[in-house]
Amino acid sequence: MTQSVTITVNGITETHEVEPRLLLIHYIRDVRGLTGPHIGCETSLCGACTMEVNGKAVKSCSLFTVQADGASITTIEGLAIDGKLHKMQEAFWNEHGAQCGFCTPGMIMTTKQLLDRNPNPTETDIRHGIEGNLCRCTGYQHIVKAVQAAAAVKA
Repeated sequence: MTQSVTITVNGITETHEVEPRLLLIHYIRDVRGLTGPHIGCETSLCGACTMEVNGKAVKSCSLFTVQADGASITTIEGLAIDGKLHKMQEAFWNEHGAQCGFCTPGMIMTTKQLLDRNPNPTETDIRHGIEGNLCRCTGYQHIVKAVQAAAAVKA
């Protein structure tokens, strides 16, 4: 038995028939073809699948697609506008906030939300804000620097 869902992803609205148990991360990757959000743990511990659902950072492995019916979703692919990187994407690039890159899409979506809520975070605020996202490569220092650099950009 399937259920019809209508979801706007990065400004494009589509309707699909999905299994009620289909996780949102699998819908985004397998049905919508957007592979920026990564599948890490599928238990909501790593944060690699983080995207914005109705303006809130959500670990998409913890949500069924049918729960997102009618939602507006932004993935890492939707942050750049007219080929111009979002300031957080630019900061991660400039400050070497990524090494292997696996956690990067989720980390960028999480830190974007952090700056949306607190445009002038302290280092402690940043470290607390990324606690739900795991990175095995960077030691987090360059990620913190990237968030600080993005915070310094006013626009």
